[in-house]
Amino acid sequence: MDTKKPDTNISDVSPDANLPSDTLEGQLAALAAERDQLVAEKAELADRVLRSRAEFDNARRRAERERSDFLQFAAMDLVKDVLPVLDDFERALKVETADRNYAKGVELIYQRLFETLKKLGLEPIETAGRPFDPNLHQAVERVETDEAEDQTVLGEFQRGYNFKGKMLRPAMVRVAVKP
Repeated sequence: MDTKKPDTNISDVSPDANLPSDTLEGQLAALAAERDQLVAEKAELADRVLRSRAEFDNARRRAERERSDFLQFAAMDLVKDVLPVLDDFERALKVETADRNYAKGVELIYQRLFETLKKLGLEPIETAGRPFDPNLHQAVERVETDEAEDQTVLGEFQRGYNFKGKMLRPAMVRVAVKP
């Protein structure tokens, strides 16, 4: 007894047995649907790749900016700690002394320190004769006077500084007020 199935040919299939997947049009429709699905998946994957690349670029730029900011302002604490020394030199320059060489030495040290701090980004805040600005100045004394306009800085008790455009220390000032 032969249990072998007979080979069937497409032409041997009866027209009544035409199922959608068995016909050429059905197979073509199935392949087109599969192609459309693959095209949609490809477009979604391409979109995800673009979004991932954009997120990575943004994260890289943000990290570079944060690193740059850190390096730019890393010296800020050091400069802030050195400011009292700079203030002491300014006070020493105002004291009269009989020894000219000593006074000249103090002045040279002050200028060298000040120029070094300026190279790092220290910027003194100009105050005398300017309008009082609470963002830049700290009013320590208010003086009633008719000789200056109202809310004008008359003098400076302690110099204020910016560091690379950021406020490091406000200037302590004397402010004119109208009587």
